[in-house]
Amino acid sequence: MLSIPVTYSDTYKPTGSKHRARTAPDPPPLFDDTSGGYSSQPGGYPAPGADVAFNVNHLLGDPMANVAMAYGSSIASHGKDMVHKELHRFVSVNKLKYFFAVDTAYVAKKLGLLVFPYTHQNWEVQYSRDAPLPPRRDLNAPDLYIPTMAFITYVLLAGIALGIQKRFSPEVLGLCASTALVWVVMEVLALLLGIYLATVRSDLSTFHLLAYSGYKYVGMILSVLTGLLFGSDGYYVALAWTSSALMYFLVRSLRTAALGPDSMGGSAPRQRLQLYLTLGAAAFQPLIIYWLTFHLVR
Repeated sequence: MLSIPVTYSDTYKPTGSKHRARTAPDPPPLFDDTSGGYSSQPGGYPAPGADVAFNVNHLLGDPMANVAMAYGSSIASHGKDMVHKELHRFVSVNKLKYFFAVDTAYVAKKLGLLVFPYTHQNWEVQYSRDAPLPPRRDLNAPDLYIPTMAFITYVLLAGIALGIQKRFSPEVLGLCASTALVWVVMEVLALLLGIYLATVRSDLSTFHLLAYSGYKYVGMILSVLTGLLFGSDGYYVALAWTSSALMYFLVRSLRTAALGPDSMGGSAPRQRLQLYLTLGAAAFQPLIIYWLTFHLVR
């Protein structure tokens, strides 16, 4: 018989051979095992969570970092105190709160007084322990709530009027709002200058003048709303009524409530200056109302 020689590969050895195959070493892993925080390899990278935790703990444990954080907090607190100090220097928060101390009953009665002031008899501001009563307890006290809400309502109503006339755009509405605000600021500055030149001794402040000047927004709203409902004829009727009512209201309020009886006891020339100042402020109101509302009614 023919004998066939058997050859074996290098990687295979028969069982029982004295020469065993060498075990090949495991290939290096593509990625390090970071499940335990840091890799066991010398060049391993920390896990994302472990890195943040390490940095935070390192910063919290670093005395220099603690000093820097304390210094930053001190600077922030000092800056906050400076802001509050400068704010109280130019704007008294307590005085500002006084002009917003209103309730529903006061707002309803004050709106009625602005539209129908002719039947009102007592115009004197009431005092308690040498301090004026808040608006919710005194109908004659000026407030800033009605002027603020009336200004916002006027801007919204102007947007509606412009939209009905197909003339609405954000630029036009912004110009309308800024113009109304600038006119009030100019009026307040003119009144302050007039009071200074006329040497009027009174407790009138900027907030008082801003409140009295802002009441015109109520008449502007009524005029525009009437014009939208009844046309230009209704607009002019409402304009005449609200303007005359506002003029009467300002004359009585400034002469009785704002200027006070002490300021009316001066010399005759000073009293005439005070009267001219009051009448001039009142006579200027219809012009401003017309200028800010006529373009909204067509």
